[in-house]
Amino acid sequence: MSQNAMVIVGAGHAGGRAALTLREAGFAGRIILIGDEVHLPYERPPLSKALLKGESTLEACSLFSEAGFIASGIEHLSGVRVTGIDVREQRLTLDNGQQLEYGKLLLAMGGQSRSLDLGGRRFSNVHYLRTVDEAVGLRARLTPGTRLLVVGGGFIGLEVAATARDLGCAVAVLEAGPRLAARALPERLSQTLLNLHRDRGVVVHLGARIESIQGEEALTAVQLASGECLPCDVLLVGIGMQPNLQLAKDAGLETGSGIRVDRFLQTSAPGVFAAGDVCEFPDGEGLLQRQETWRNAETQGRLAALNMLGHQQPISGVAGFWSDHYEFALQTVGALEAGAQVIAREGGDGGFVLLYLNAQQQLMGASGWGRGNSVAKDIKLCERLIESQVMLPVTQLADANVSLKGLLRGAHV
Repeated sequence: MSQNAMVIVGAGHAGGRAALTLREAGFAGRIILIGDEVHLPYERPPLSKALLKGESTLEACSLFSEAGFIASGIEHLSGVRVTGIDVREQRLTLDNGQQLEYGKLLLAMGGQSRSLDLGGRRFSNVHYLRTVDEAVGLRARLTPGTRLLVVGGGFIGLEVAATARDLGCAVAVLEAGPRLAARALPERLSQTLLNLHRDRGVVVHLGARIESIQGEEALTAVQLASGECLPCDVLLVGIGMQPNLQLAKDAGLETGSGIRVDRFLQTSAPGVFAAGDVCEFPDGEGLLQRQETWRNAETQGRLAALNMLGHQQPISGVAGFWSDHYEFALQTVGALEAGAQVIAREGGDGGFVLLYLNAQQQLMGASGWGRGNSVAKDIKLCERLIESQVMLPVTQLADANVSLKGLLRGAHV
């Protein structure tokens, strides 16, 4: 094959978006998208919500239709794994023995769910949730009356807990830490989440440590260090993910918490880029970070494609994510620094927005909670205020009657 081919390893959201962007940007050569799943690229957020509940389908979650994919001329090598990269020869080796040469290469392999230590035992009713096939398998078990035990009080675990309650399951959540989603959320949002889930009938155990497990073919109960024994019909493990780094490490690429890139998403090897969950990149101040969000996969997939074509566009924009629980949603944008001055804007129906200011009274980040999309507009305005870096009046920020849009408009006077 031609050495001018654009090859993408990883057919998830970031890889799929990159392939589409290459075509949209006018690249007419070969694009080869390699993935170990058999499905076309899809978005992951619905897996724990609409798709798991049966309100959505794989087709609705996919980045493009089968017909659109065929029309794009992108070659999809599905159910295939890359076993080696020779960056000097610009060649890949696949698990079927085939070798492919590339002109430019994008690594967007994502990650895999962290495993719960079960003492080497395997149980038929222990589930993880990272792929659409895992979502389909879990959905079949979430019938009314099923006792679901969730290990991990992060977003995946809590979103599944909410979905399972809506489906009529009895749900308990085990969180090892002192509060829910502590690494991502401020204490007020953690407490709000806890209150909501308990109000909806979820039994939440904080500071929980598993002492032992019971069962033969299926796991039937979990014994906690506190002495409490929790029976279950289904156990979901939601204790985070680990990026797929081994391929990059074996190829000699620089890695840290992810595949390390510069501000153009270029790795330490010429012509090799990385994007999405697997990518460790510098922020505006040069500090390295890795993000596991829809927004990161979407924006970096696009940016990587453009830079593979030589556009040399640096990473920009503000980080952010959202999470849905029952009819409520939380959203964050920017940096929620522990030492920041925090201003609360109280809204109706229990909603609120927390604003994070630096010593110069500039907005660094914001987090919000509300029914439906009630805080989406404010969070979007906060994103623009973060980008403006204007000094903000604290007293006006705390007054929900003072429009954030007006403060933004004043920033450009």
